[in-house]
Amino acid sequence: MLYDSIGVGYATARRTDPRWMSAILAALEEAGTVLDVGAGAGSYEPADRVVYAVEPSGEMVGQRGADAAPVVRAVAEALPVRDCAVDAALAVLTVHHWSDWRRGIAELRRVAPRRVVLAYDTRLHAEFWFVREYVPQIAELELSRPSAPDIAAELGADSMIPLPLPWDFTDGVFPAYWRRPEAYLTVRDTCSALAQAPREAVERGLARLRSDVADGTWREKHAELLELDEYDAGFRLIVSG
Repeated sequence: MLYDSIGVGYATARRTDPRWMSAILAALEEAGTVLDVGAGAGSYEPADRVVYAVEPSGEMVGQRGADAAPVVRAVAEALPVRDCAVDAALAVLTVHHWSDWRRGIAELRRVAPRRVVLAYDTRLHAEFWFVREYVPQIAELELSRPSAPDIAAELGADSMIPLPLPWDFTDGVFPAYWRRPEAYLTVRDTCSALAQAPREAVERGLARLRSDVADGTWREKHAELLELDEYDAGFRLIVSG
């Protein structure tokens, strides 16, 4: 199980950002009961409605807070609930980890009339400056994953809403530090893209980044990013039903 090995400390590094939380709540609309699939530590579980969680990793389940929703260890491809059991199914940055993502999407459609999925356009992740300039081996991994447009098509989405990353984003998703490059020197173990890339390639890339940050090369090369308040890294909120 991937997150049994890379999920240590996840609840600290991957803190809920209220701006994304607001978008998710709006997408859930009036759903009174929600099934959070691939729930992890429970970062984006609504506090104002009944939530049930499904998470396969014991490490991640162990990091859920005392006030988190009840959780069952299971996989998205075989959800242990009956048809139309909840008003909405929620899946936040998890589909790209599923072993059979199309089967998992079919399960979301089975268990809830409304589906809200947060995913990302893998092409934009593969073109991110960190990948392009420092660890290009990550691009192959990203492009092998299901992309937001593919997920939207499989889900029969009604809308696909862009979720840009503010420069001070609090959830440490892979491109979160697009304007804060020094952060990448310390977050490798809680970022799946870095954790799954060849270790030697990551070490070489981080050494170059450390040098470029120290001597001002990164700032000079990416001066235009420092003028932006938010950045589109390809995250999309996909809504169906």
